[in-house]
Amino acid sequence: MGSRVRVWLNRTYAENVFFMDQLRSNPQRRPVEIHATHGDADSPILAAADTAAMEPEGLSRAAYVEYALDQCARHEIDVFVPVLHQSAIVAHRAEFAALGTALLAPPSEAVAIFHDKVTAYQALQAVGIPVPPWWRVRNEEELLVAVEALEAAGHKACFKPAAGAGGVGFRVITRAPFSLMHLNGFPSSHVPLSLVQDALRGAGKPVDWLVMPLLAEPEVSVDCLTGPDGRVRMAVGRTKNGRRRGFTLHPTWIDPARRLAEAFGLHYLTNIQFRMFGDEPVLMDVNTRPAGGLHQLALCGINAPWAAVQLALGEETGELVPALLGQDYAVVTGPRPVRPVAVPQQRAETLPATPAVEAAVAPVAETRTAPVTESVLTPTVTPVIAPAATPAVTPVIAPAATPAVTPVLTPAASPAIASGIAPAAAAASAIAPA
Repeated sequence: MGSRVRVWLNRTYAENVFFMDQLRSNPQRRPVEIHATHGDADSPILAAADTAAMEPEGLSRAAYVEYALDQCARHEIDVFVPVLHQSAIVAHRAEFAALGTALLAPPSEAVAIFHDKVTAYQALQAVGIPVPPWWRVRNEEELLVAVEALEAAGHKACFKPAAGAGGVGFRVITRAPFSLMHLNGFPSSHVPLSLVQDALRGAGKPVDWLVMPLLAEPEVSVDCLTGPDGRVRMAVGRTKNGRRRGFTLHPTWIDPARRLAEAFGLHYLTNIQFRMFGDEPVLMDVNTRPAGGLHQLALCGINAPWAAVQLALGEETGELVPALLGQDYAVVTGPRPVRPVAVPQQRAETLPATPAVEAAVAPVAETRTAPVTESVLTPTVTPVIAPAATPAVTPVIAPAATPAVTPVLTPAASPAIASGIAPAAAAASAIAPA
């Protein structure tokens, strides 16, 4: 058992509770202490950490870097995994290194390229990695040109912000007029073209959208781990086709992902996403951060978060290649604890006014996470393998060369309602040899 490692995750997505679980369950059984900060007091990230603090609001990018440097110094952070303001933070890598903190993020040049999807697509085309047709759109006229060109070629048009993450702002354009059809059932990502035009006319300022064809499944997200020497240590694809999930090592997806990671210096954990444009796989997006679904590689016997921390600490991991590919599975939600609060919003009874006001305005101090005493849980995404009712027709993706072993997930560090894992029906898995 080696010395303690102190890791900080700043304002990040809820699924990273599993990232934290995997760090603690590392195969070297090395002690790991996790510091977490967030802007949402009810984020499960805060409850899952050893120490936690609320982040100050309204900081400029420069001020946030100063805040981050202070956090690293005061908490003796060994490895910082930045999500919020990643590009600003990595530009100050030397200052963090002077404090003894390694940044688990690519160099600033790589982050800058892939922060803007248009810049990314241009760079990818230059090195021969296929991307879908795309248009950068600023106004209504440019939107119509792009939509009409795509529709003339037989495609549905969609758009998303040129700079963004997590599918925020993604919409599919339809020609159907707005009607009760759009109000029935759950909200949809489909929006009538006429409403988009109205919104652009009323905006009073330009937008910055990427318009492209709606790409078909399967979607393959390749999780890559690349050392600071530029050599890829791991590249495993996670496949998505409707509800069904699986894994792949097929060179159709893995080879371009490796080439991309090495060519652009995508150090540490990155996620490279592909979809189908007709019969051709094309690159859809590149994330210069760990993916929310990274923990699912545990079903292949890989602890990617810990391997990344080892590389950041200057320790060699060797190649991480799954001996077996985990079998197909589905993703369902499961509850995770949140920190106790002075005035739980879930309670209906009237409480004294003075304590409520004080709790609302008092700054939240950094605290050691206490045992959860309130039954206040928030759902997060947990992989659960579920049998398919009928055999699914899944596009040919990649092989599992040998029978899959029963996967084991790391238990949550704090009390929670655990999710189960059960084998998928063998007939539902259609994975072809590479």
